[in-house]
Amino acid sequence: MRTIGILLAAGSGRRFDPSGEKDKLQQVLADGTTVAVAAARHLLAAMPSVTAVVRADNIQLATQLKDAGCDVTLCEAAVQGMAVSLVHALSETRESAGWVIALADMPFVQPATIQALAATLDAGAGIAVPTQNGRRGNPVAFSRIHLDELLSLRGDEGARRLLQRHPVIEIETSDPGIVRDIDTLEDLDASIRNGV
Repeated sequence: MRTIGILLAAGSGRRFDPSGEKDKLQQVLADGTTVAVAAARHLLAAMPSVTAVVRADNIQLATQLKDAGCDVTLCEAAVQGMAVSLVHALSETRESAGWVIALADMPFVQPATIQALAATLDAGAGIAVPTQNGRRGNPVAFSRIHLDELLSLRGDEGARRLLQRHPVIEIETSDPGIVRDIDTLEDLDASIRNGV
């Protein structure tokens, strides 16, 4: 068993475009890469394998992530919230030793940060998070000792409550990508203006 990456790419991105016409994960960054593919490539550079969970109706994104090198799983019930997508991906990869859970709208996380999280799990941590200047960010890594509790998550709560209940190893980084996402059109415009 080994620690793998999970890329959560099943959200609807309503804050980016309330009409639902523009998929924020397929928007193009300054280097010509889409948001989700950039996030996937960083995760793939650091992990032995990556499973991306995508909405069942988003075949274009699923194809892009598969072409990037991810194992892709389609989630029919993704509209019910982030926890549903996470539980779906964990169920598909339940034999893993642990998971580095990354968000597809965070394309600037450095592979070294992801490697450090995985190494911390391999060294025996139950949960590991990156920090920058004392501020926690993403991705978050979980050992399989938390699998049952992760599988019990519901709705849009994500795994935040586990971080409140259990010991968490914080890894201080100089990586601004851990707190930088593409949540709005302004976020995308700023990244393009700054050339990243």
